[in-house]
Amino acid sequence: MALQDRINEAVAFIQPQLSEVPDYAIVLGSGLSGLAELVDVQVIVDYKDIPYFKTSGAPGHVGRLLFGHVGGKSVACMQGRLHFYEGNKPEDTVFPLQVLNALGAQTLVVTNAAGGINLGFEVGDIMLITDHINFTGAHPLTIGDEQGLHDFLDMTYTYSRNLQDVARQVAVDQGLNLREGVYLGVRGPSFETPAEIRAFRVWGADAVGMSTVFEVLAANLAGMQILGFSLITNMAAGVLDQPLSGEEVIETAAFAAGKMQKLVLGVLAAL
Repeated sequence: MALQDRINEAVAFIQPQLSEVPDYAIVLGSGLSGLAELVDVQVIVDYKDIPYFKTSGAPGHVGRLLFGHVGGKSVACMQGRLHFYEGNKPEDTVFPLQVLNALGAQTLVVTNAAGGINLGFEVGDIMLITDHINFTGAHPLTIGDEQGLHDFLDMTYTYSRNLQDVARQVAVDQGLNLREGVYLGVRGPSFETPAEIRAFRVWGADAVGMSTVFEVLAANLAGMQILGFSLITNMAAGVLDQPLSGEEVIETAAFAAGKMQKLVLGVLAAL
């Protein structure tokens, strides 16, 4: 079945349950499901019930859509994302976002848990994503009618400068030391080697993770405004003389999520 037909079928399942159009799509990263507490929830839809949706199997990802309000804005919140390393095709990982865009969402706020590459960062910092490097070895879009991509997609202004300015001002108002930098997306599921992290630092990457880049590519194609944040849940391999674990990522994200929650709420309220 063609992509647009699958999107239409998923929209037809969700739309009758909604009383208004979601203007904002919010994607919650690993350990950040607690940000869903921001949402004055009106409707909950499980991924498993939506036509053509894959289920999320990564730790800390619930796998459902929350529709409601945050900061006075109508939002659709992905409580759990789909990852390439779970065996999903790249195009599967962005299908939920394409459906939310078809439902009306024109702005994407994407969050993730990431490892700190920048030696000036500390665990618990929040990084405003100013650009990204796609090192997954894959892409969710192909040239052709199926994806709606007829030409090479310009990525120069992918992350909205206007939204970044809002985030910076909110951070100042909140007394938050908001870091900024480049997010590098890898396939996973293994953490990176210390040698890889040294190489990524030379490339100009400030944080590394296993998500986000596919969603941003699809959102950019759809003409959405994009704002991204990384919660630095661990320093990347080799920065500190200690091993890495997924449990550490989840625990740190849960501990530091309050800062992210306050920042996202402030940004949405200010828009």
